[in-house]
Amino acid sequence: MIKRKESIMTINLNSLPLYGKPVIALFAGVLILIRPRLLNYVVAFYLIITGIIGLIPLFD
Repeated sequence: MIKRKESIMTINLNSLPLYGKPVIALFAGVLILIRPRLLNYVVAFYLIITGIIGLIPLFD
């Protein structure tokens, strides 16, 4: 019999590539804009701006 080792997938945000966090922020911001409320607008704009600022160095 062959024993298989089960692996557990963990996500560590600190080990994401340079563009990982800004992309997640942009994605979350767009999703929040789809279902808006007042606080959601504030959080969405923050996430979108953070994402854009984080991606700017990649295009320079």
